[in-house]
Amino acid sequence: MTALRLPLILLLAGVLGLAGCSVHQPVSLYQLDSGSPAQPAQSAGMAVLLGPVVVADYLQRETLLQRQPDGSLQASADGRWAGSLSSDIDQLLLRQVAGHLDSQRVVLAPATQGFTPDVQVLLTITRLDSGTSQPAILDAQWRLLDRRGQVRDNRIVHLQELHAGSTASQVQAQGILLQRLAEQLSVALKPLANQPPVAEVPRKPAPKPAAPAAEAEKQPKIPMASPIRTDMEVFRF
Repeated sequence: MTALRLPLILLLAGVLGLAGCSVHQPVSLYQLDSGSPAQPAQSAGMAVLLGPVVVADYLQRETLLQRQPDGSLQASADGRWAGSLSSDIDQLLLRQVAGHLDSQRVVLAPATQGFTPDVQVLLTITRLDSGTSQPAILDAQWRLLDRRGQVRDNRIVHLQELHAGSTASQVQAQGILLQRLAEQLSVALKPLANQPPVAEVPRKPAPKPAAPAAEAEKQPKIPMASPIRTDMEVFRF
C-alpha cells in the first residue's frame, strides 16, 4: 500500500505544480511607441489647445484587446497596458504635434488660466485595435476651432498598419498609427498659425445709479400754485 501511495502523491504534486505555473504565468506590460518626435525649440510658437481627446469606452481599460476574424474582441492572455491607454494617447499626440509645429505652446485640455490658444483641437478616437491576423486600425475625427470659436476644419480619418502578428508588433503598429494621425493633424493646423487678431467689442457705459433719497431732498423744489381767495360773491339768476 505504501508503494502505491507514493507514486500517487508524486502525481498529485506534479499536477498542482503545473497548475501553479499556469496561474502565475507572467504577463507582459505594454506602452504605445511615441517614436522619436523632434524637440520643439520655439517658446513663442503656435498656441494649440489639444483636447478634449475622447477615447472610445472599450479602450478605457488596462486589458489589451485582440480583434478576432469575426470582428469580436477578446482579452489578450499574455499582455495588458501598463497604465492608462488614454493618458498614453494624450502624451503621444502632444509630443508629436509639438514637434511637427516646432512649438512649446501645445498644451492638453483643460488649459491653465491665461492661456489663449490660436486653435483648439477637438479629437474623438472611436477605434484603435488589432489582432494576431488582423491589421492595426485607427478611426478618428477632429474639429479645429479658431480664435473666434468657429470651425475651420472637420475631418474623419481611417488609418491602417500591418504588423508581424506578435503582441509587441501590434502595439508598435498602433503607436505608428497615432504618429501618422498627429502628422496629418499638424498639417491641418499650420495654415491657422497666422490668424488676424480678434477685435475687441467696445463695452457699453454702465448706467448711472439712481440718486439717493438724501440727495433728492437737497434739490430745489418747485413751489406749487395755491388758489387765491377773494371776497367777491357770484350771483346766479
